[in-house]
Amino acid sequence: MKRLGILIAGLTLSPAAIAQPTPSGSVDYAVGAQYDSTHVYVAEADFDRFVASFVATFGGTTSKRGIFQVTPTPSQTISQIALTPVGIVSVFGFKTPIPYPFGDERTGYLVTDLDQAVLAARHAGATRLVETFPDPIGRDVLVQWPGGVAMQFYWHTTKPSYAPLATVPENRIYLTADAADRFIAAWQAFSHATIVSDVAAAPGDEIGRPGTTYRRIRLTSGYGKMSVAVSDGALPWPYGRDITGYEVADLDATLAKAESAGAAVLVPAKASGDRRAAIVQFPGGYIAEIHSLGAK
Repeated sequence: MKRLGILIAGLTLSPAAIAQPTPSGSVDYAVGAQYDSTHVYVAEADFDRFVASFVATFGGTTSKRGIFQVTPTPSQTISQIALTPVGIVSVFGFKTPIPYPFGDERTGYLVTDLDQAVLAARHAGATRLVETFPDPIGRDVLVQWPGGVAMQFYWHTTKPSYAPLATVPENRIYLTADAADRFIAAWQAFSHATIVSDVAAAPGDEIGRPGTTYRRIRLTSGYGKMSVAVSDGALPWPYGRDITGYEVADLDATLAKAESAGAAVLVPAKASGDRRAAIVQFPGGYIAEIHSLGAK
């Protein structure tokens, strides 16, 4: 899974990184949704409570908890990965101030070739927030897309091996019309995402604005699912803070587990379109959408 690490002096970049040729638009650098994680930053005091609550809600296992330097500049954080059947989270509880610009990236995506993936992302319209840096088991980079959507790409020297997920989580992105089409075009050019649906007038109550409508675009790619909500940006809390949506078989049972594990239901379950969804806040502040398909 995702590992940021210590900068190694004298790194020799590959010829591809130095020459920077125009990448082929036909190449897909995705490995699989089971290797992609949401980055969750919590206070050190809340770290264990969050991990325990998340796993109690969705099931799964965790990696070994440890203290690491995960940025190319000096810092220390508690770090652990929670691997659940509905998606993975990489959890950070910094013991030091968080160096810029870490903390704003929403997801970490494993790629087959980091240098070429970075070139392809830049060619598609992304910019690097932090240039590629090495860690003890691979390499990492932070990029930003039109609209300010930040994410991490990573590559491991030894490829990890995880079983496919039971359901693929949904990267939930909120944008205004100023950036939405540019972001979607850039992301499609890089990820080869397919637009599953593009609804010009989705019910506004899905984003806390009953009596209004908004544009909702859902996409899928080798990097998983994505839902882009396009509005005027004036959203009531907690909408816009839910950066990942998790699909479960039984929403009511999952919400009961979440509450028993210390999470709070911020938006009760309600049906809209092909799903029934709620918004939950876990210990430490992480906010997520949880949904089941079909109204039941």
